[in-house]
Amino acid sequence: MAAHAGLSTHVLDTARGRPAQGVRVELWHIERHVESEERKKLTAAVTNADGRTDAPLIERGSLQAGTYELTFHVADYFANFDAAADPPFLDVVTLRFTVGHPDAHYHVPLVMTPWSYSTYRGS
Repeated sequence: MAAHAGLSTHVLDTARGRPAQGVRVELWHIERHVESEERKKLTAAVTNADGRTDAPLIERGSLQAGTYELTFHVADYFANFDAAADPPFLDVVTLRFTVGHPDAHYHVPLVMTPWSYSTYRGS
């Protein structure tokens, strides 16, 4: 098993050039059926001053293969900076991804502005 196996995230505010502190993050497990799917909320956290959660979203040894969603409540974060401005374009960013190797570490960063976002599988 990898030394850092599990699931983590990191949120970066590229409009301000700093980590995004105070973003509410939810992790969901998605169970797919033939004509439907079930979502089960696994955990919720808020990012710290480094833009990370204080603990992994899923600890080493507890990650299972399957489909997951990370939900980032970005409008609430951006509304804290300029309430007189237009409302943020993005409200909630949802990233759906598949864990195929649960013994590996999955790091899923969100790089965002009020108008766009990007993600990748980090290390």
